[in-house]
Amino acid sequence: MHILHIDGSPRQESHSRQLSAAIVNKLREVAPGASITRRDLGLEPLPHTLASYAAALASPATLAAPPEGSLDASEVLIQEVEAADVIVIGTPMYNHTVPSTIKAWIDQILRVNRTMKSTPAGKVGILHDRPVFIGVASAPLPASAPISRTS
Repeated sequence: MHILHIDGSPRQESHSRQLSAAIVNKLREVAPGASITRRDLGLEPLPHTLASYAAALASPATLAAPPEGSLDASEVLIQEVEAADVIVIGTPMYNHTVPSTIKAWIDQILRVNRTMKSTPAGKVGILHDRPVFIGVASAPLPASAPISRTS
């Protein structure tokens, strides 16, 4: 078994890191010989979409003949996903969504005619299915402050 382990929190002591590590440890109990590819997006964030990458994705023609090097980082990340039998993602929740580090990774691995295709019915994934475990940690919402009214 090969595990792709991704963390998105910039905090070393984060709860989401602890949760994703616990998931990986459980998987290693089931498959003691499992190998792991580690992608720490919190400590080594990916760049957000660069102009050359955006240009490559701009049209079917540029995607078929992309600017040299524009898809290299994306291709490495996609190959990590393809090589994985299981994916484990640890992420905090910021402002009711994942941090931009996780979004930057998603932007790099979703590519038309490489990992998904567009059909009249919508987008369809073209990678083989695999288990994905997502460990999400967030702070509890604060209790609403009492409303006082004055006349």
